[in-house]
Amino acid sequence: MGTFLSVVWDVSPEIFKIGEFELRWYGLSWALAFGLGMLFFSNFIKRENLPPKTIDRIIWFGALSTIIGARLGHCLFYDPADYLSNPIEILKIWEGGLASHGAALGLLLGLWLFSRKTKLPYVWGLDRIMVPVTIGGAAVRLGNLMNSEIYGKPTGKDWGFEFVRDNQWLQNSPEGLPVHPTQLYEAACYVITFLILMWLYYGRNEGCKRPGVMFGVGLIGVFLTRFLIEYVKNPQVDFEKGMTLMMGQWLSIPFVLLGIFMIVWAYRKKPALVDEAAMRQKKKAEAAANIKKVTK
Repeated sequence: MGTFLSVVWDVSPEIFKIGEFELRWYGLSWALAFGLGMLFFSNFIKRENLPPKTIDRIIWFGALSTIIGARLGHCLFYDPADYLSNPIEILKIWEGGLASHGAALGLLLGLWLFSRKTKLPYVWGLDRIMVPVTIGGAAVRLGNLMNSEIYGKPTGKDWGFEFVRDNQWLQNSPEGLPVHPTQLYEAACYVITFLILMWLYYGRNEGCKRPGVMFGVGLIGVFLTRFLIEYVKNPQVDFEKGMTLMMGQWLSIPFVLLGIFMIVWAYRKKPALVDEAAMRQKKKAEAAANIKKVTK
């Protein structure tokens, strides 16, 4: 039990507990994900000179659709018989059980409703939502790490993590061998995708010039990561045992194909004309206005 290269993970999932109230790292990670979404969209809207009320609408539609989709996705994709026989259990979101694929489907619907309400193009929200989704996804995977859950198979080597707080760890690794910290693998890949999207938006202005590219890159970065890492991840439910591809892999394939389609579709169109000089002038004017406020 424990070697020089292995990490004995014995971290409490609770930050603190007062009576019946407890604050968990996992809940904090979701709060951080939504907070980052607010921060980024506030910047996008100011940068593109859109009405300030747009931020309230996208947060409302985005947050609600993500949570509902994530919960329904877990219930219907991974344990439909149990939840459909006792539907009230679906509402008990505090007991855990959120699926990223369900969150993605819910978010697609929420952004469609947002576009109808604001009259902004559907692809406008799709492109920009991928920025907070990727960095927020990394935060949620770190929350899974703090919960000692959704980890991988034994590495077969001396290195890896030993999740001593999880009762299933010794069952999945009978000899107490270190396992793959797949939460960290996914988080790292999501951060890389996030940095690429930041470069596409702020460095190349692709969100304005080639609508659809950021959405496609984000889908491929997130769901190709999920597809590949599933090979070293433990089955999350019993029916996955013996399957050629895990449920998460089957659900990821359509999103990867959609990502490829969006990139091809975007680059087959002529790039939108963007007045870079006007954008630079607007930034200078904003900077001058800020300086003027400070010096008053």
